[in-house]
Amino acid sequence: MASAPRLPPDRAAALTRGVTLLSVGVASLLVTAKAGAWLASGSVALLASLADSALDLLASTVTFFAVRYAAAPPDEEHRFGHGKAEAFASLMQAGLVFASAALVGQEAIRNLLDPQPLEAGGWAIGVMALSTALTFGLISAQSWVLRRTSSVAVSGDRAHYASDLASNLAALAGIGASAWLGVAGLDGAAALLIAALLLWGAIGVFREAAVQLMDQELPAPERARIVELVTQDGRLTDVHQLRTRASGPYVHMQMHVDLDPRLSLEDAHRIIVEAERRLLAAYPMADILIHPDPRGLAEPHGGAFSEARSAE
Repeated sequence: MASAPRLPPDRAAALTRGVTLLSVGVASLLVTAKAGAWLASGSVALLASLADSALDLLASTVTFFAVRYAAAPPDEEHRFGHGKAEAFASLMQAGLVFASAALVGQEAIRNLLDPQPLEAGGWAIGVMALSTALTFGLISAQSWVLRRTSSVAVSGDRAHYASDLASNLAALAGIGASAWLGVAGLDGAAALLIAALLLWGAIGVFREAAVQLMDQELPAPERARIVELVTQDGRLTDVHQLRTRASGPYVHMQMHVDLDPRLSLEDAHRIIVEAERRLLAAYPMADILIHPDPRGLAEPHGGAFSEARSAE
């Protein structure tokens, strides 16, 4: 899982929207170029790559709209925001990639059983080289954005395009070998390798989406960072019942902390607010709930989750 965003919410949202628009543009260009090259060459590896790029375009379009919906502020019907729209978009991406892998694998096996010579191999090679360069550029842009945001949809899109980069290289090798060496079977073998890479990428995207949909805890280093920020004020001790989860661009965290029972309500409130501000400086899109307990005097409480005390 990507770490929590370090940018202000509006800046993080703008970067996410921009990179998803770039993804749609790249996918559209590649679908057009690969379609023309496949019609000219008849390469099954290129057909496999075209099918993958067509699904890329669909997935990127869904992601484009999902990140905009996920960034919408909480409303009366969605008090915790709309962040899980990104996870649903990634889940759909995984399904599309699985479908793509099945179709590509089918065509690859058919070509291996009945190899066909390539035509216009130079054109096919040129298009795949362009595809590889554009895909690498897009992945670089997505990686740059993910270092500054925590968009699971962009992360899923990047995982998808990372598989595409490997499949483009495989297709390029297969097409080149078939065109220059005259070994038609290598084209189908490259397509079969592409199908395997797509399947592996789909599994990774599915896992990341499932982490958010199942409300999995943030990684241990992130939880330790939260505790560290809260306890920078020595008056706050024993952070317990810490629960965290990510939801698209948002991070939700709630916890209990111990305070001196002799503090006034006003003083306790001020200390808690200061702790929230420290957390928000590190996690600008966090939803924070801190419950103060009187140190040494609190009875067990919290319902079904009262035993889930943190180990920090």
